[in-house]
Amino acid sequence: MNTTDTDTKDGEPGEEDNWDLPTGDNWDFIGGMDDSVVVDELLLPDNTAPCALNCGFIGVGGGGGKLAKAFLDLGFNKTIIVNTTEKDLPGGVDKEHVVIIPGADGVGKDVNLGKKLLEENSALVEDACRSRLGSIEWLFVLAGGGGGTGSACSALDDSLSRYLKSVESEGSVVYIITKPTAQELLNPTIAANYETLTADVKDTPHIIIDNERQLQLLRGKVGMLNMFPAANATFAKLFHQVLRLASESSAISAFDSNDLERCLATSGRIFLGSIVIRDTGVRDLGAQVLQGCVRGSPCPKPQGSPETGVLLLLVTSAMAEDPDVSSRLESATAYVGGRANTLFSGVYVKDSIPGLIAITMFGGMKD
Repeated sequence: MNTTDTDTKDGEPGEEDNWDLPTGDNWDFIGGMDDSVVVDELLLPDNTAPCALNCGFIGVGGGGGKLAKAFLDLGFNKTIIVNTTEKDLPGGVDKEHVVIIPGADGVGKDVNLGKKLLEENSALVEDACRSRLGSIEWLFVLAGGGGGTGSACSALDDSLSRYLKSVESEGSVVYIITKPTAQELLNPTIAANYETLTADVKDTPHIIIDNERQLQLLRGKVGMLNMFPAANATFAKLFHQVLRLASESSAISAFDSNDLERCLATSGRIFLGSIVIRDTGVRDLGAQVLQGCVRGSPCPKPQGSPETGVLLLLVTSAMAEDPDVSSRLESATAYVGGRANTLFSGVYVKDSIPGLIAITMFGGMKD
């Protein structure tokens, strides 16, 4: 019988079958042809900020980008900024965190044009999230309520939700938006843009930051040039405290990541506030805590009956060991808890604090 060069004799490989066969225990060629592990050079480094959640941030528009910069400065490296122009980007941000929407040099506060551009380029943003943020659980979308690009951010909702599903996330999208100052709202276009954005996000979990309240809290403490950077940094630090405390254990009672996710997943508006109380001997400590958190908050006041409530208390060892103070703290927890359908609480001992620190968060408000 005739043979060809590819036939084998005596079990030896033919000319075309001459593989480099493994010797000994070298089996690393198995599966080598379908290895799906790919290192993406665009993937941003992991967050270094202590946090209970595997999360990312996306700032949309000029105001949203500047707020995103405040979280980036805290160590939330999984942050990208999306804008329709390079001219409105915050300073000091590496280009790896920036996505510029092509086809426009800004939208001139035209929210309809902003939505059109974001919808047309939603795949670009979705791909940027997948390649740069990677696999995360929660995505916080930051936007200013007066401009055309930020006020159009809801146009990305479907693509961002699809991105989270594609990475098998069990979390969701939470919007953090800013309300223009009273002076800015005198402009009909700015007022209309803000109304558009609030209407678009009202049925989703969202936080509203009232710029007028922030300016009142900071006026006389910082100059005009640093007013909004300081306001952004203050809010970012407040929100970070909630994210961080949910990752910490407590010998008294802990607010864990499941509690936090329950609050963030509830549709409706979310309120955040904090206060330092130096005199814990007051009899109406609960009222002091709640009223102080509302007074010092950058968010509009809580309305109606919130679905969820959170009270986080930071106390010194001396406070925790004092029976009278402990009794007042229990009363304060009950007082705040009576304002929400479900209350989550945590008490943490920190001896370096200047007094009793209280942080409140209410969620699921339908105002």
